[in-house]
This record gives sequence, C-alpha cells and structure tokens, in this order.
Amino acid sequence: QVQLVESGGGLVQSGGSLRLSCTASGSIWSINTMGWYRQAPGSQRELVAVSTSGGDINYADSVKGRFTISRDNAKNTAALQMNSLKPEDTAVYYCNLRTRRVLGSWVDYWGQGTQVTVSS
Repeated sequence: QVQLVESGGGLVQSGGSLRLSCTASGSIWSINTMGWYRQAPGSQRELVAVSTSGGDINYADSVKGRFTISRDNAKNTAALQMNSLKPEDTAVYYCNLRTRRVLGSWVDYWGQGTQVTVSS
C-alpha cells in the first residue's frame, strides 16, 4: 500500500506563487510517475504536470512556463512550484503516484488534496 501526504496549498493573490509538496511512502515499484492533478468546482479532474521515473516531464498547456514540477526519486517526494498564479488556477490539487511491476498493470494512488485559491 502507498500513502501520499501533501502540503503547501493556500490563498494567494493573482500573480503570486505557491509551492506544493508531496511525500510518498510504502511499496513503490521502480517504474512510476509522480504528478499533480487539479479539480475545480463543477469540472473534471485534469492533469497539471507529471514526472516519470525515467526523467520525462509533461505539463498541461495552461501551466507551461508558470509551473515547475520536480521530484527526488531517492526520497519519493515531488513538488510543484507555481508562479504567476491566475484565478483560473483555483482548484483542489491532488498528488498522484502511478506505479507498476515490470509486467504488471498500473496502479494509481492519490493524496488527500490541497486547496489552492487565487484571488483577483
């Protein structure tokens, strides 16, 4: 079993910055991705940024150039630095870890979510 603990959300004015952190513990196989998703009221959960154990990184178009994901594989931690925040970034942000054995299926784990509110 894997547990994810998030921290770092809050209220910030438009143009401000926040940093989210996520720490994973438990049985994590070497093939994995860690990332951040968000869900605004009335909307579906969407990918924000993801980093693979192989070093690949992807961002949603809406956050490119403003958000930066980083991870420490040895410590099983991931962080999301969010700069130039906009009101439309307001959402609950969830840390995600996806992992699998070499010939196995992907298994998803989620953090509890942290609220990010950007005021105009």
